Amino acid sequence: MIEFYPQIKAVHIAAASLSGALFAIRGSASLAGCRWPRVAPLRYFSYTVDTVLLTAAMMLLTILPRELFGNGWLTLKVTLVVAYIVLGIVAMRPALARGRRAIAFVAALLVFAQIVCIARAHHPLGAFYLLGG
Repeated sequence: MIEFYPQIKAVHIAAASLSGALFAIRGSASLAGCRWPRVAPLRYFSYTVDTVLLTAAMMLLTILPRELFGNGWLTLKVTLVVAYIVLGIVAMRPALARGRRAIAFVAALLVFAQIVCIARAHHPLGAFYLLGG
């Protein structure tokens, strides 16, 4: 399966980019008071993109050599993905106060950015590692 690594990685990166962009657009519109970010077709499209993203991630996990993950970057990345999901759920919940949703939205975007930086650097410090080195 290693021969498909470049294609799987490309799908993973594209899905991650699309997932982050969809969340940013939907979250911004939701905070602005729009109702369209919560319509079923858009939510289901978002779920589909996230499913593709996670499937590609699992495929990459099975392909890559275990030594690559020795410094803990992948463990932190997965932990931050869970935090991103929880913050995203809070940010999109219309029953909560707008201020709390806004804080969760900004925090989710910052966590997403750190996830991307960790993935690019293959280092647990992510953005701090890229800035420092």
